[in-house]
Amino acid sequence: MPRIQLAYPKIPGSKNYPSGRCIAFEKYDGTNLHWVWEFELGWYAFGTRRDRFDFDEKGIADFNAAHPGLEAAATVFQTTFASPLDKLFRENPAYNSPEITVFTEFFGANSFAGMHKPDEPKQLILFDVETNRGIVPPEQFVRDFSDLAIARVVYRGKLTGQFVEYVRTGKYGVAEGVVCKGGSNSADLWMVKIKTNAYMKKLQQAFQDDWENYWE
Repeated sequence: MPRIQLAYPKIPGSKNYPSGRCIAFEKYDGTNLHWVWEFELGWYAFGTRRDRFDFDEKGIADFNAAHPGLEAAATVFQTTFASPLDKLFRENPAYNSPEITVFTEFFGANSFAGMHKPDEPKQLILFDVETNRGIVPPEQFVRDFSDLAIARVVYRGKLTGQFVEYVRTGKYGVAEGVVCKGGSNSADLWMVKIKTNAYMKKLQQAFQDDWENYWE
């Protein structure tokens, strides 16, 4: 398996959350996948956070063999994101970059803790884009990509202890939680994640039960 350095950074929890304004995006319970674009080659590579494959027939077959349960991902990307993103990157001067990586969450209605039920429709949600200048800041991300299926904006405003508590107790109607992103450019971008109490309880319970029985 073609291992790589972590394709997407680990997001810290909200224990020591920064002050300041942020955009909170819904955090989806699925598998983090990345897709790599270059001006001449177009979409040429993809993978999980820890591996990368060529985005061609053989690479897709190798990826599917290495990751049972993710077989639909390449087709979903090709039919939903590949063309509109390619067009945007070629036409928008802000994305004049030698290479661009986009990050998506892959999941179905009953996906949980990185596990996906077979024969259930799956989707991809776009949640970040990275150029040679770094990850696109949140305001720009929403402005440039909101015509596509991006992570739902749950909240805009100051990141406060009250907001953290509201997310944890289910006030915002998210299943897993949110990712809060702040900063006006790639250099000062910050991110923290907040998970709901209900999700953490479900996760704890699932790993106490027999995993095979849980998915029957």
